[in-house]
Amino acid sequence: MFKQMISKVITTKTIKQKYILLLLIIFFTVIGCAQKESTLTVSSPDGEVSIHLSDTSNSITYTLSKNDKELIHVSELSIFPGKKATIVKSFLASSDKTWQPIWGQFSEIKDHYNELVIDIDIEGTSAKLYARAYDTGIGFRYEIEGYNENTEAHFYCEYNLSSTDALYCPEGERVPLGPISISELATTKKPHKLRMPIVVEGSEKPYLSILESDLYAAPEFEVINFNFDQTKNILTSSNKTKLTEKITITPWRVILINDHIGDLVTNTVPLNLATPNQLEDASWIQPGKTLWDWRVHGYKAKDGFTYGIDTESYIRFIDFAAEKGIEYFLIDDSWYTKVTKGQFEISDKFDIEKVSEYAKERGVKLILYYDRHKGNFGDDDLFPYYKSLGMSGIKYGFMGSNVTFTRDAIQKSAENHLLVDFHDSPVPFTGIERTYPNAITKEYCHAQQDSRKAFTPETFIKMALINAIQGPLDMNNGNFDLIGINNGDREKGPKKRHSYYSTVASEAARTLIIHSGLVCIPDAPEAYNEKADLFEFIQKLPVGKWDESKVLHAKMGEYISTARRHGEEWFIGSVFNQKGGIIETKLDFLKAGKSYLVTYYEDTPETHCKTNPEAYQVRMDKVKKGDIIKAIMAPGGGHCMWIRPE
Repeated sequence: MFKQMISKVITTKTIKQKYILLLLIIFFTVIGCAQKESTLTVSSPDGEVSIHLSDTSNSITYTLSKNDKELIHVSELSIFPGKKATIVKSFLASSDKTWQPIWGQFSEIKDHYNELVIDIDIEGTSAKLYARAYDTGIGFRYEIEGYNENTEAHFYCEYNLSSTDALYCPEGERVPLGPISISELATTKKPHKLRMPIVVEGSEKPYLSILESDLYAAPEFEVINFNFDQTKNILTSSNKTKLTEKITITPWRVILINDHIGDLVTNTVPLNLATPNQLEDASWIQPGKTLWDWRVHGYKAKDGFTYGIDTESYIRFIDFAAEKGIEYFLIDDSWYTKVTKGQFEISDKFDIEKVSEYAKERGVKLILYYDRHKGNFGDDDLFPYYKSLGMSGIKYGFMGSNVTFTRDAIQKSAENHLLVDFHDSPVPFTGIERTYPNAITKEYCHAQQDSRKAFTPETFIKMALINAIQGPLDMNNGNFDLIGINNGDREKGPKKRHSYYSTVASEAARTLIIHSGLVCIPDAPEAYNEKADLFEFIQKLPVGKWDESKVLHAKMGEYISTARRHGEEWFIGSVFNQKGGIIETKLDFLKAGKSYLVTYYEDTPETHCKTNPEAYQVRMDKVKKGDIIKAIMAPGGGHCMWIRPE
């Protein structure tokens, strides 16, 4: 009996000890888990892309990986650099929906992501960090609360890339930079001016593009600025502002991730991150093609007429546009001689009322240039004035890098039902065509013949794979009188004669390859009429009304081939560098069991971008799903296909 009592006491004591031990194990396990949980993770819907965030060392850091392979190593994120930042709490959210853009490369866009929302304490200031993961990219955005007015916010982000990675980026109106290796950036004594979008190329890794989106929602921030910190050996981006009550969020920092370089151009993550359409009625916004007078000045037609800045020239353009179904005609600089507050002094050679009325009668819409360098009309009056003239759009030159000023111009043009085309190194408002679809295009590139510089096939291909990532481009492709332009027969051709290397088939292809809501074709009506069978390809393009777009083949500086679908019709444009070459395209995107007609617009065996640029041929055939088409391109040449059901 006594032994049983002792045994029972011992057993009870043992049970209590085991229970206490179990509680201790659970407690320390929880503590251990909490420490591990200080590294937070959000993955893309397909599970391949992952962002890992932590608040170690009193700052927020992240790493980016795909399929467990690090693409960006430990890098800092901050909104108040130098201040202690700690994670307070977090939660996960997700969204899976689709939306329809007013115009663009797709008729429907899927917006599917997972998002980690983190509450952060920054030495007494509350902030939220949004980390959003898509299958093909990520975005970071801060939301700030409880700040003191006039506190400086500095959205800072690092990109700790591998030493073997190489960068490409735009360089204004010059040839894009790159490839520049990270090791070169780390040692150079003369820093490169890096602009968005940056393309990152690494061996055996996906391609990345680094940019921002939705600057519209945070216009008090300056345009993103890139630097390479040689002390840390790391690429950084930043933009600053003074906080006010209006400012609660930053733009999105965006990193695109694609296995093929061409897919960066059709990646929809920047559009998904942009503020949705702000216009109640956007039915008046119609994308399309436009003729343009600026590069035609001095062109002599065979009937003896010479184009200039005058009513007669504009009537010719309008007649051709009406005949060929070209939606717009753009009148560029020098239609006015002087501008003062609320008044233009119009050239005596230009009867603006007559031209406006004639265009209306013929069903052609007009776009008119404006340059603030020549005097300030006043933006509050400018857009209503353009509307009163019967204009459908404004080409705005020399806006500069002022974000708020540019956003106001977009909004004011929309209020007056005007499309707006920004020129001369404009603010790269990525995603703005979703928010304000009247922002139809911008010259964020080296446009054809602009600054009277030579424009090579290699330059075009690089810009098609770099500059175009940030959104629609106004590049002015589609010259057909290449011999005349190179001979100096125009007032505004290349400064150096015989330095513009292209072929007419390449020029036609370029109008498709470069996405824009307004495709500006820069040659004379007579030049297009002389090659009417080739011009058919441009004429048939349903600009901005695409259901689907894809880059079939691409290699930086060497070639690019783009396909776009409208209904059951496919348009394909390909170009090659000055070596020339062959691109094989398998028509696996056509519907099975159907026969299609195809028209080829292509170089001939005699075509050459320097010696015989205007040689081309047009032929027809039938194709079906699975057929392989060999596009043979001359040096600096191109190839086009128009495919439609038989």
